[in-house]
Amino acid sequence: MGAGTDADGSSRSDEEWERFLRESVAGAADAPKEPSARARDVAKRLRAEPGRGPEGWRSYSPARPERRTGWYVAGLLASLVLLVVALAPGRIVDLFAGAGSPPSAAETARPTQAPLAEAGQRPTVQEPFRGSPAAGWASGAAGITVPKAGAVGWMSVAEVERALARSRDFLVASGLDRGVLRGERPEKAIALINPHQKDVQDLLRTAFRTPSEENDPLLLFSRFQPSRTHLVGDVVKTRGRLTYREGERGALQVTADVTFVYPVTRAGAGGDGEIVRTIVRRELVLSWDDPDKVITEPGTFSIVSYKYDVTNGGCGAPTGYFTPPFGADRRADEAGAEVDPYDRSAPVGRGESSGDECGRATRS
Repeated sequence: MGAGTDADGSSRSDEEWERFLRESVAGAADAPKEPSARARDVAKRLRAEPGRGPEGWRSYSPARPERRTGWYVAGLLASLVLLVVALAPGRIVDLFAGAGSPPSAAETARPTQAPLAEAGQRPTVQEPFRGSPAAGWASGAAGITVPKAGAVGWMSVAEVERALARSRDFLVASGLDRGVLRGERPEKAIALINPHQKDVQDLLRTAFRTPSEENDPLLLFSRFQPSRTHLVGDVVKTRGRLTYREGERGALQVTADVTFVYPVTRAGAGGDGEIVRTIVRRELVLSWDDPDKVITEPGTFSIVSYKYDVTNGGCGAPTGYFTPPFGADRRADEAGAEVDPYDRSAPVGRGESSGDECGRATRS
């Protein structure tokens, strides 16, 4: 193997010089400024014999950093998903609970027609709202639309805003609180009612001890008997809104019109039990009175009226609980007039003065 001497007297082999020159062509920083005669001879031979260089030497192009566009996009999308989950976890739950049903826009006015019929899919423990319009509804308090506040009567904008929030708190405490749904006394909800309103306080004193048609806790609260009925999952679907206007004596009068959908199964049935949806639509009119004109307590309202419609809630003598029918009991319990429990275009039909008529749901 031949060898040569460069300008500083060191010895290099032909292969070393060839490598050195290839690096020089590529822009090596340590190339000598004045190559020796031997170097020039090797360079001349390489130009005359291109085949002597490594395969692809003349076509070599410097490697460029790989553009990881896919990873950058995936990372960005993952960050956005985490942000959405952090800011609105309920919406994520709604999306999966809906089993593909598009989320419904918030209700800001009474609809003009019933929602479209859904595919006839049966509910499951994992998807208890499947096959119903409620699959696309919001969960819990998120489904109750609260309007923008404005000054009304004796109340400022801030006071109206606070009263609207507490009105929704009552709906949550009376129809969504897990303890109340399992039959506990609704203490938080009761605390928001004017303690000086005699007729309502009389109802509350007797309704839980000896429920009757006139004094039934179901007129204001949603309750299931744990020994008989088990709630499926942790989600109750809701749809409705609050509205307000000036009432008597300058009071703020708030009207709530909300539908609650409770998926339940027979207690002790386990994961394979039949799932029934008890659907309750309530209309409440609340009066936030001027304490200079009405005897009341701060932070409480008087109840002007209350109405509700219920399907799959049970018929017969009042027990103080909804008693959803299962199996053969459902056919015996569906003797009343047909009603679409998801149709919010019509007014609420049942109230405190109505009889014991029990509607038959056209869909649940």
